[in-house]
Amino acid sequence: MKKSLLLPLITFILLSSCSAIDELTKFDLDYQTNFSVASTTLINTPFNLFTPDITTDSESSFEINNTHKDLIESIKLKRIKLTINSPDDGNFNFLKEIHVYIEAEDIDEVEIANIYDLENTNSNTLELDILGEELKAYIKKDNFNLRVRTVTDETINETHDITIDTTFRVDAEILGV
Repeated sequence: MKKSLLLPLITFILLSSCSAIDELTKFDLDYQTNFSVASTTLINTPFNLFTPDITTDSESSFEINNTHKDLIESIKLKRIKLTINSPDDGNFNFLKEIHVYIEAEDIDEVEIANIYDLENTNSNTLELDILGEELKAYIKKDNFNLRVRTVTDETINETHDITIDTTFRVDAEILGV
């Protein structure tokens, strides 16, 4: 009887330890960039906005987390949040939908997040839906940039300055674990 309980207990302990160790090999990288949406009278017309290059500094970020780019197993977008910085009373009511794409040198652009059929919530922050793309190749580069494609359903009278905060989840082998 004791032997039959011992095997499941040992299996549980081993699996729990592996999960704990696996969590130790994961860390987040945060990047921030800005873009502006100019005042417009056009609605229901898609338009593209580009962010400046975002320097990854990935080599030192990996080193801080006791790994290097050859040991990276996966990098995926974990969170993307947009915040209107100006005007002070600005909100995202003017947006109908938004798409965010990532691109880097010698790598094809891919959509990483979006949101459709936005409701008028009078909010100056917006969390996008993550598409779960593998982004290791982009983040391992020295820099990448984002392209934002928006469709508006209202006109805006002032330029809206927006910050994009991104968090990427890195899964790596740390010290060969």
